[in-house]
Amino acid sequence: MRVYLGSDHAGFELKAAIIAWLGEAGHEAVDCGPASYDPEDDYPVFVMRAAEGVIGDPGSLGIVIGGSGNGEQIAANKVPGVRAALAWTAETAQLARQHNDANVLSLGARMYSLADAVSFAKVFVETPFSGEPRHARRLAMIADFEKTGDLPPLLSPGGRPPVPPGVLARRPDGKNRHRIGPPRCGGWVPR
Repeated sequence: MRVYLGSDHAGFELKAAIIAWLGEAGHEAVDCGPASYDPEDDYPVFVMRAAEGVIGDPGSLGIVIGGSGNGEQIAANKVPGVRAALAWTAETAQLARQHNDANVLSLGARMYSLADAVSFAKVFVETPFSGEPRHARRLAMIADFEKTGDLPPLLSPGGRPPVPPGVLARRPDGKNRHRIGPPRCGGWVPR
């Protein structure tokens, strides 16, 4: 498996440890930087290159690392086609792959021990996507939105046709729960 990695100064040491594990496990690591420690570097420079590498290399994965992993996840997810997931346990790393087919793992080097973080990377790289229809359906909705900008249809329970405008905004006593006006989350008003 080819794995693209990018970090900032906070993730520099962890990146080196993950690269070492990848080599020992027979995977190919592609280091997108930084090449040396710089306490003033900026994570988007390296993280977005790792994310681009994943998109340009079907079947590969990516790992991006910073202090918390939050900014790195945000930056990676700006690259079309990337599904970056922040993991804080082995289980969240596993579910990111099994349920969400995440192709980039984001780690916070200051959030857990080096050994734990490497174990999260190991679980992520070694866990396949389940392919279950419900997960594939959800991923298709996300991919369609990314291509078209159109929200998935708002369906009522059981997958029936779209819920009529206003139905979800009524309390049992008939009074509006929310102010009436333009929809705030899209999809309630037919186009």
